[in-house]
Amino acid sequence: MSGTEAPTRSRPAAAGRRATGSPWSSLPGMLFALARRHPDRPMLRYWRDGAWQRLRWGDFVLQVAHVAAWLRHQGVAPGDRVMLVGESRPEWNVADAAIMAIGAVTVPTYTTNTIADHAHVLRDSGARAVIASSPALAARLAEAAAASGGLDLLLCMDPPGPAPGEPPLPPGLALHAWAEAAAHPADAALLMAEAEQIPEGRLACLIYTSGTGGAPRGVMLPHRAMLANREGVSGLLERLGVEGLPYLSFLPLSHSYEHTVGCYLLPSMGMEVVYSRGADRLAAEFEAIRPAVVTAVPRLFEVLRAKMLAQVEKQGRPQRWLFERALAQGLRRLDGPPLGPAARLLDPLLDRLVREKVRGRFGGRLKALVSGGARLDPDLSGFFIALGLPLIQGYGQSEAGPVISVNLPWDNHRRTVGPPLAGVAARIAPDGELLVRGDLVMDGYWNNPAATAEALRPGPDGATWLHTGDVGRIEAGRITITDRKRDFIKTLGGDMVSPAKLEGLLMAEPEIAQAVVAGEGQPGIVALLVAAEGMQARMAAAVARVNARLSTIERIRRWQEAPGPFTVENGLLTPTMKVRRRAVLERYATTLDALYR
Repeated sequence: MSGTEAPTRSRPAAAGRRATGSPWSSLPGMLFALARRHPDRPMLRYWRDGAWQRLRWGDFVLQVAHVAAWLRHQGVAPGDRVMLVGESRPEWNVADAAIMAIGAVTVPTYTTNTIADHAHVLRDSGARAVIASSPALAARLAEAAAASGGLDLLLCMDPPGPAPGEPPLPPGLALHAWAEAAAHPADAALLMAEAEQIPEGRLACLIYTSGTGGAPRGVMLPHRAMLANREGVSGLLERLGVEGLPYLSFLPLSHSYEHTVGCYLLPSMGMEVVYSRGADRLAAEFEAIRPAVVTAVPRLFEVLRAKMLAQVEKQGRPQRWLFERALAQGLRRLDGPPLGPAARLLDPLLDRLVREKVRGRFGGRLKALVSGGARLDPDLSGFFIALGLPLIQGYGQSEAGPVISVNLPWDNHRRTVGPPLAGVAARIAPDGELLVRGDLVMDGYWNNPAATAEALRPGPDGATWLHTGDVGRIEAGRITITDRKRDFIKTLGGDMVSPAKLEGLLMAEPEIAQAVVAGEGQPGIVALLVAAEGMQARMAAAVARVNARLSTIERIRRWQEAPGPFTVENGLLTPTMKVRRRAVLERYATTLDALYR
């Protein structure tokens, strides 16, 4: 199964010190060193067999050693890419660390991907081995592999069994059980010693993110990039005092943020990662887990605010007045004008009667609610902050480890995305684009030198910078993002969606002549469509056919026929017959706003 060795980019550092300032050169090396330090400390908590279960650091390392030895026995070699697809669970973490510990490269992929999406990632990455969470998912990945060159190895976290409605595995491809890998003879001490020799510049993972052309690109993140993220936030976390406290994890582990922060960064700071059972269990989990840190996309905070307001509406008039007054005075403390004498006297009472109860519903010991993945509306963050909940906004990209900046609970400027992390340089180019430098920056896009050259190129000072594609400004050391330069959509849930891909699929249907999709900062994707001549009555069927080929996050939630075609004459088409997307979005902003509701 040996493939081309993944590139290693080591940067010079002083003796005894890494370029990142980290005491470790690799992610597995960091985990192994911490496990030696406190083997009995809880690392992961997860729901299984009707109860919360815990995996301790020492047991985690032993499981990693067994799975790593099994992968080697199966022929996985340094530089080989291994696709990892599954829900948040401890086997995911074990597999990820095992892959990296033997010098291979993890390719995390969403469970919601279509077969075509999986086929593209398999083909582009050259992955010949897949670890999947369930037999049904394994069967889908085998089908994708059949269209992309095949597989040599398929491992399933759940016990293998029939997958109803799924095609059988290709002849000669066996579905291996996790129990087989977990029981393979291993030498944990030897693996730990090997991990200490992994260079910080070795490629750790390929994170696939959508580009403007629709085909996801593999972001090459070396160990150095994610270790730099860890060093960049360590001071913040130490000041928060989170060691020994739980972190409630919502985002999928294939998400670049959760992969870095949930798998490595927060555990390394002594936090126990608790995998949520889903949004429907949220209220109960806040009370049962009492998390110190929660990270989520803005959509979750929208849902929480709606639920809180619905509960307030059910209360009596005195309770509603107290809540509204607590909210109003909290916002005045944030935005001014200053509270008057009477309001200052009332505020401690509001804190006891309202804000303490709100904090109690979130477990009572929250130190940070972190929002990322998409723009956080200042009105939304103001709602939580005014009620005493420390909601802070951060900013990042997969291409940068992925965390670039974050606000501080004690210095929270909610209309910004905060100051850059320690070790991160940021500047604004003459055209307004945000540029970033530092050890957190990717090595480039896998097998895509043109895209790499576009993203990593000289800035105004002649040095190489990551061109983020976001337009913004830096004032008083804090970054504010004002627009997106790159032409793809980031939904309210933080999912990246390529409009070019969706519009191309829609216009490939005979019933649809022109299409523009939208959804930046919204819960889902909507579309304006121009029907082909005489095809108005059949457009719904065309949209349904397209949706059937798309992943959940890409599907068209609502659509409307445009009042007329996009033409050169009305300014909505270029002379080369390309739709002016921004002009269409501006022209029909009111129509789109109605579709979002």
